[in-house]
Amino acid sequence: MPVPKSDLQPNTLEFETEPLIKPTGFREYDARWWFGRPDSARAPEINLPGIQALGLGLGTLIYELGKSPEIVVGQDYRSYSTSIKQALIIGLMSAGVKVHDIGLALSPTAYYAQFDLDVDCVAMVTASHNENGWTGVKMGVERPLTFGPEEMNRLKEIVLGDAGKARAGGEYVLTTGVRERYMADLVANIKISRRLKVVAACGNGTAAAFATQVLHQAGVEVIPMDCTLDHSFPNYNPNPEDMKMLHAMAAKVKATGADLAFGFDGDGDRCGVVDNTGEEIFADKVGVMLARDLSAQFDKPVFVADVKSTGIYAMDPVLSANGATTDYWKTGHSYIKRRTTELGAVAGFEKSGHYFFRPPIGRGYDDGLVTALAILAMLDRNPDKSMADLKDDLPKTWASPSMAPACADEEKYAVVQKITDSVQDDFTAGKRIMGQKIVSVVTVNGVRFTVEDGTWGLVRASSNTPNLVVVVESPSSRENMVAMFHHIENLLANHPQVGEFDQKVG
Repeated sequence: MPVPKSDLQPNTLEFETEPLIKPTGFREYDARWWFGRPDSARAPEINLPGIQALGLGLGTLIYELGKSPEIVVGQDYRSYSTSIKQALIIGLMSAGVKVHDIGLALSPTAYYAQFDLDVDCVAMVTASHNENGWTGVKMGVERPLTFGPEEMNRLKEIVLGDAGKARAGGEYVLTTGVRERYMADLVANIKISRRLKVVAACGNGTAAAFATQVLHQAGVEVIPMDCTLDHSFPNYNPNPEDMKMLHAMAAKVKATGADLAFGFDGDGDRCGVVDNTGEEIFADKVGVMLARDLSAQFDKPVFVADVKSTGIYAMDPVLSANGATTDYWKTGHSYIKRRTTELGAVAGFEKSGHYFFRPPIGRGYDDGLVTALAILAMLDRNPDKSMADLKDDLPKTWASPSMAPACADEEKYAVVQKITDSVQDDFTAGKRIMGQKIVSVVTVNGVRFTVEDGTWGLVRASSNTPNLVVVVESPSSRENMVAMFHHIENLLANHPQVGEFDQKVG
């Protein structure tokens, strides 16, 4: 194929015949580009020939890594995802790879298919929770893991360096029945005896084809919400971290008297929760509730949490009494998935709502429906407590949502490094902020720094979008949580590359 370019213009001969691939689309652990949409003037970052080049590169990498040249491929529910998938398949087949096309799928359905079909490799076409116009691919060659930086960097070298190697032997298999087997597998050992009324919010995304049926088969009463497939996403983007979706879920709970609401993202690997009072519970605190429940069932259990997550994991008396330990690790589904597997942890939790349950609960990959079923099982084991009761049993903290000030992909990592250096200098110098000394600095993923009363703040680069990520939390007061936010806001003000926050606290 021709060498990919990064600046082709739509509606030209070159755009229709040459591969367009913006290098920044190769992210830390998956690939994501702006594909474009008719009502947007934003220039595309990839075209269909570029996707074909990506498939050729991925197939070449599969051979290079010594993996069996077979792959599971699926796509999410967007108007253009089928064409993206087909272009990817052409590239994979030209690289000599046998493709098992499972059709419309959740990301965890594709991961399940690796086990179901005994195929090591996977490529799931999805933009997850991103708005329409985005596309991407989640990839892996070793179940239940997905690519990390090393594999993504090598894939980038192959694709942008036009080092894809064409081979004979490519094959296409249209594989049916995976969706049905996946859903049956989810509920094979689950039957909720407690009478529960559950809102299932899908944002008109792909989970609408799965969630209500699975939850109903688990034995609960299901109240569908935006569960009609509609790739225009007429109400809100299917993103359970988005306050608009969470507020809609809360209103539905209050209107129906439901026991809780589950919200699923665009590719079904995340789950958000609203309790029976209509209060949105951040996913990291739901993770603590699950860790408490599971720690009573396993001997000296280990859990993994990402650096955006609440400090409760480290200070919770129940987890301590149950002999549980928690490892804070890099944010990102591939990072937490791999760390959970490496440590033999019971489960891994991300503040974004990616949860990773290892056997016997799950297979180690992130699955929003497995998470929902685990929460229902927790409620089943606590028949006298509501979701709000379990939440209120946790140590009290005041926490922000994940906030995302804009910062270009080409600049965000340098900005975070400068912020990290500044915080480390303050720590070394014993400088006081908010009237307190910094007592710890964690730089495993951006910079997370904690002051004397346990209040902490995090600044890191988003792995998927041109943004930074900012999170703050305090176990002492809301005022100190806000003070930490303003401190970070002032740090970022020194960097003109950083734009406005999408939301603030104060």
